[in-house]
Amino acid sequence: MSNVPENLHYSKDHEWIRVEGDTGTVGITHHAQDSLGDVVYVELPKVGETFAAHETFGSVESVKAVSELFIPVGGEVVEVNDALQDEPEKVNSDPYGEGWMMRIRLSAPGEVDSLLNSAEYEDFLKSVTE
Repeated sequence: MSNVPENLHYSKDHEWIRVEGDTGTVGITHHAQDSLGDVVYVELPKVGETFAAHETFGSVESVKAVSELFIPVGGEVVEVNDALQDEPEKVNSDPYGEGWMMRIRLSAPGEVDSLLNSAEYEDFLKSVTE
């Protein structure tokens, strides 16, 4: 099974976004959670905050390290996954499902076109892991 779903867009910072209309759901990739190890805390933004593409929107703390999270495209936070406060391990167990982090209203939908598709992201992963 591929750990790079085809219906998502990816950043070189190992975040993904699933776009539906003018909103996008954002999380970290399987590769990112695997590199981090066991996630013990997730810091997420507040609803209503806005970010430009590639700005830091929060952080993930694992038993190994704290890593900043970078938003793949600009937008306004319309929802955060509050379940991660009590169950941050969902980021490890289901990074593309229950481990999603936030939903944003896209400020410039065309920015998605600058992200990697699944095949490009898989090629990028090979280049950084070899």
